[in-house]
Amino acid sequence: MSVLNWLKRHLVVIAGLLTLGYLLLPNVIVTVFSFNKPKGRFNYQWQQFSTDAWKDPCGVADMCGSLSISLQIALWATIGATVLGTMIAFALVRYRFRARSTVNSLIFLPMAMPEVVMAASLLTLFLNLGAQLGFWTILIAHIMFCLSFVVVAVKARVMSMDPRLEQAAQDLYAGPAQTFLRVTLPIAAPGIAAGALLSFALSFDDFIITNFNAGSTVTFPMFVWGSAQRGTPVQINVIGTAMFLVAVLLVLSSMIIGNRRNKQKA
Repeated sequence: MSVLNWLKRHLVVIAGLLTLGYLLLPNVIVTVFSFNKPKGRFNYQWQQFSTDAWKDPCGVADMCGSLSISLQIALWATIGATVLGTMIAFALVRYRFRARSTVNSLIFLPMAMPEVVMAASLLTLFLNLGAQLGFWTILIAHIMFCLSFVVVAVKARVMSMDPRLEQAAQDLYAGPAQTFLRVTLPIAAPGIAAGALLSFALSFDDFIITNFNAGSTVTFPMFVWGSAQRGTPVQINVIGTAMFLVAVLLVLSSMIIGNRRNKQKA
């Protein structure tokens, strides 16, 4: 009975840990196979432990070039989507205008519709405008795709803000710019940061929209898809593991910084 009681008390924790382990299992497999030395073209079976791929992550032709393109697009798409999304979120929360409810509804369309629909629509737009498919069309498409996610994240944060804090700043003779920079922006910063990180991840990882609007430009997800047809190099696992570790370090760093700030406030 004691074992059953213990399981009942910790059932939610156990279920959460099992779910987390299931979600992280693909990352573990990718990490393990980044140290593999396959005998053939495909890195699907464990053969021999080796660190050769980690010593030369750019050993595969054009892989690091495609990775650089993906990072550039993700960075600029994050900046563009974050700036535009933040302004839209503030406008939807703070101001009343005639088409406000319509804009609120349209914001969710890119999140709700299948990516292939948005990809085909953007491709049609670019072709009708006579635009040459490549880096810039991918960037525009990614900004359009990530914009909704930023608006939702920032809007939720702005809606939870206490307007009395801004009123108190104004009562202390702070101008509109000072109030925004010293009160409003720091409070909204977590929502803006969440939207920016989500935009970067979505842009870097996207394949469907990119494939429709890339032309001859090859991003890292497109390189991985093309390599899978001919043989998957171990270096792909190395890049995937490195990106996962960077993401984990960013999350841990933000948690540590947040805990320190909470302790200082307490």
